[in-house]
Amino acid sequence: MQSPLFAYTEQQSQDRYAVQNPQLLRVALTGQDDVLARKGAMVAYQGLIDFDGEYQSHGQRQARARTGEGLDLMRCSGQGTVYLANLAQYIHVVEVEQEGMTVDSAYVLALDSSLHTEVIAVDSQYGISGSGKYQLNISGRGKVALMTSGQPLMLQITPDKYVNADADAIVAWSSSLRVQMQAQTHSSGVLRRRGNTGEGWELSFLGQGFALVQPSEVMPPQNAQIGQGMAAQFGMGQHGAHGQNQNNAWSR
Repeated sequence: MQSPLFAYTEQQSQDRYAVQNPQLLRVALTGQDDVLARKGAMVAYQGLIDFDGEYQSHGQRQARARTGEGLDLMRCSGQGTVYLANLAQYIHVVEVEQEGMTVDSAYVLALDSSLHTEVIAVDSQYGISGSGKYQLNISGRGKVALMTSGQPLMLQITPDKYVNADADAIVAWSSSLRVQMQAQTHSSGVLRRRGNTGEGWELSFLGQGFALVQPSEVMPPQNAQIGQGMAAQFGMGQHGAHGQNQNNAWSR
């Protein structure tokens, strides 16, 4: 049998995390360090691998129930290789160091089990109940595989150059940055997208670090009542923009 398909062979690498192509990740397991992967993300594996789909601490379950933010993970252990992907999204491996990284959990594909995760709140400038945004803070030393819809943009932030990003496009940022949610200048307009531009909630970043933005804003229909609360209505939380990403993954 002959076909150009046979050119898409496994890419050999000594790295624990190896991107096989822009949308497929290979993770090597040696029997010592487990990897936590998004549920439903495994597309193939080799060797003796055990998948524990019930992995989640009591604290993580409580945080998910309280905030809607968190990761539905499976623990992959054993010896062999696991191939991970989700909705053909682009995959990027990031080395987490001491400063830590804050991410939208919808865009996490896999991470080292040695890393610590904690749900944190990003408040809006209006102090309106339900208008804030919960994110996932990742700390420690290890690697995280992130996903984006399309090739992303990495923005450098310095004390004299702050950045605003659409809340539906932001993927991750340095945990050391100061962050605040904001919308239109007039608080009476918070309940709608910004005028006729289609723009609404955004995050403002100040300090020294980076912000990772994807070229996609997966928005629910205008004024659609998808979830409970203002955050859900405007693309934030598990029912909004990145919620579509989560729900698609969970339904696999």
